[in-house]
Amino acid sequence: MRYAIRKAVAWTVGIFCAVVVFPAVAVADNPIVQHIYTADPAPMVHNGRVYLYTGHDEDGSTTFTMKEWRVWSSADMVNWTDHGSPMSLATFSWASTNAWAGHTIQRNGMFYWYVPVTNRATGRMAIGVGVSNSPTGPFRDALGRPLVENGEIDPAAFIDDNGQAYLYWGNPNLWYVRLNPDMISYSGSATRIPLTTAGFGTRTGNPSRPTLYEEAPWVYKRNGLYYNVFAAQCCSEFIAYSTAPGPTGPWTYRGTVMPTQGRSFTNHAGIVDYKGSSYFFYHNGALPGGSGYTRSVAVEKFAYNADGTIPMMTMTTSGPPPADTLNPYARQEAETIAWGSGIETEPAGEGTMNVGWIENGDWIKVKAVAFGAGAKSFTARVASGAGGGTVELRLGNENGSVVGRCAVPGTGGWQNWTNVSCPVSGATGTQELFLRFTGGSGYLLNMNWWQFTS
Repeated sequence: MRYAIRKAVAWTVGIFCAVVVFPAVAVADNPIVQHIYTADPAPMVHNGRVYLYTGHDEDGSTTFTMKEWRVWSSADMVNWTDHGSPMSLATFSWASTNAWAGHTIQRNGMFYWYVPVTNRATGRMAIGVGVSNSPTGPFRDALGRPLVENGEIDPAAFIDDNGQAYLYWGNPNLWYVRLNPDMISYSGSATRIPLTTAGFGTRTGNPSRPTLYEEAPWVYKRNGLYYNVFAAQCCSEFIAYSTAPGPTGPWTYRGTVMPTQGRSFTNHAGIVDYKGSSYFFYHNGALPGGSGYTRSVAVEKFAYNADGTIPMMTMTTSGPPPADTLNPYARQEAETIAWGSGIETEPAGEGTMNVGWIENGDWIKVKAVAFGAGAKSFTARVASGAGGGTVELRLGNENGSVVGRCAVPGTGGWQNWTNVSCPVSGATGTQELFLRFTGGSGYLLNMNWWQFTS
């Protein structure tokens, strides 16, 4: 978010405090990213982490103004690492606008990101493919042209147990192709799945669209049953789902997953299993300035019913409990955040990302930090093009007990990095850690990473 919008988050928190509802805000972990608007979540589990691929609604958007895609990851479902933007409209030389809802899947050590964009030559929505050998990119255009183009949107890929891959997409229709093993070509032609009321529910008041299916299919398989979770009806949308005995149907409508709610007239779902639990991703307009065009991704933990049906869920501000603890004695990226107030992120000159635009009173929360018997010292990689500031280490909340203070000097530039260290006392057990930044006026410092010693 730009300065005015990101400060609105801190301002709103302050107002909530004044009316004595601040504790609910302080413990909130939904939406899972607070420093920019995110939309259209596409989660993927790989090598013990959840990678989350999202769109990016530009600040102040009054339509779907989207120019890039973003990547985040987590090992515990509460602290999310910002990996920046490894793919944008500029990745596709043939695309002009609309970096809309995509989906990433891994095969044979490569990662394929299917995205809808406007084809400059035709003016229609088309689906391109970005490819990378890393889940965090950078991604390049795999084809130099669209994979498919029929003016429809919202691709989602699925690989069946027998190795056959499928790409689904569509609004107002629902299409699929059988992808070849290279994941960037397909056999046969695009097939339209019949949208019947038995398969996708009944919509009233719109004779041209008799079923609930609107867009954003999310297809996966569980215990031999195929699920298609989709955005239903318009507008506002809710999340519904259908099941089938095979990847192409016949589909049977099963009901609502998440009813219409939140300050967004669209929704977009993604479901994964991770560390023995199931998680449902969606978006809403919950951040300050949020709307149907400035959305934010959130997540809920859930359990399937005994018969395999999906329970109905509602949006929460709390989000899921930690799926694991965070090890403070391993180096942690500063942009690994459960909740941030006032901060932003940017590409770091040393690689990865750094937290920046830090001012007096800004803070970062990190959840489920496992200090164990106790931390002895704290080291951070910092830079400052001004006079520096102080990093206060607090437990419990941003005004909690101080267990350490690290002074950060001016370093002569916002990417001139140095390490600072300070003693720590009283950090034991598993805690919520707050890095609170203090100092004079203006921007104080940037932070790249941090690490405790035991």
